[in-house]
Amino acid sequence: MTKETATPGGAGTLLQLLRDGVPRTRSELAAVTGLARSTVTSRVDALLASGLIGPSGEAASTGGRPPTTFAFNPSARVTLAADLGATHARLAVTDLAGAVLAEHRADLDIALGPVPILDWVVEQGRALLTRTGREVGDLLGVGIGLPGPVEHDTGRAVNPPIMPGWDGFDVPGYVGERLPGRVLVDNDVNIMALGEHYTQWRDAGHLLFVKAATGIGCGIIADGQVFRGAQGAAGDMGHIRVTASGETPCRCGNTGCLEAVASGAAIAARLAAEGFDTANALDVVELARAGSVEALRHIRQAGRDIGEVLAAAVNLFNPSIIVVGGSLALAGDHLLAGVREVIYQRSLPLATQHLRIVPSRTGERAGAVGAGIMVINDGLGAARVDGLVSGG
Repeated sequence: MTKETATPGGAGTLLQLLRDGVPRTRSELAAVTGLARSTVTSRVDALLASGLIGPSGEAASTGGRPPTTFAFNPSARVTLAADLGATHARLAVTDLAGAVLAEHRADLDIALGPVPILDWVVEQGRALLTRTGREVGDLLGVGIGLPGPVEHDTGRAVNPPIMPGWDGFDVPGYVGERLPGRVLVDNDVNIMALGEHYTQWRDAGHLLFVKAATGIGCGIIADGQVFRGAQGAAGDMGHIRVTASGETPCRCGNTGCLEAVASGAAIAARLAAEGFDTANALDVVELARAGSVEALRHIRQAGRDIGEVLAAAVNLFNPSIIVVGGSLALAGDHLLAGVREVIYQRSLPLATQHLRIVPSRTGERAGAVGAGIMVINDGLGAARVDGLVSGG
């Protein structure tokens, strides 16, 4: 992606101030930014013309005519957000504050390949826009989460183990030919972390989001931003070796990985070998909710195995919040209890002094909301807004 630079004191800079939702007058904006009143007036007029801000009543008068206040307009544009999992897909249209205006969920096998899956995203995305009374021209952009390693700068999946045909496929290029706006792609756990952080824990600078489902992954929020690492592989905790794994083969080609023993797929396979009708993580959850001692025992042990890896992460990263989500977390407190047990046992006291380990509050919406927020943070960045209001 090309690095863009914001114009100092440009329209984008003013919009960043107004995105907090607090109405301000031209004089207040001039005082905060240090810009000349005439410059502020020009920038405000440009933002008004773009629809990104609008009049928001009048401020108290200090003599003479009361000055007009201006506020961010979240309905100026919309995003199309897609959270694509191994066996499911969730689409949402959001406004510029991340509020979901319409959504659609379907069972969809990512192994079908990029063309049919992305065609479905485009077709259903257009239908969702129609449901909300919006047009494709209203799109700020499209955000997509994929269940595998993604090079975020290019939006291409890299050697994804459960996504045949996706390796190196130009997702932004393919979708961008069919829908307007920039297309951003990340792995599904990063967008879940972003969605959970933005909606529930915005004041927490350092957060880990663990997805325990068909596979296991971790999204990292550092200083309030998604931390992806050098190539976008940060957080791939499912392929760290754990003590209880022995030489269990993993789909990545190694043995002893966390995902090979503690994922929903691994638990389902073990329960099936014990005579239960379990094909996936949701079958395991259903069995646990029915009170199966065997299912609950496996889930609790999975929590301990996940906690073993997280204990090391707590010592290295020192997060303030660990959020546990994904389909396995729907089984109740048993997974979380196992995670807490090992983290508090093995992590340094200083690192766990104020640590909170909590279930996801955003639930199944986290990925779709996060994909929308990814687009919003990019599209409403100061440099992007400067280009938008100037017709770029």
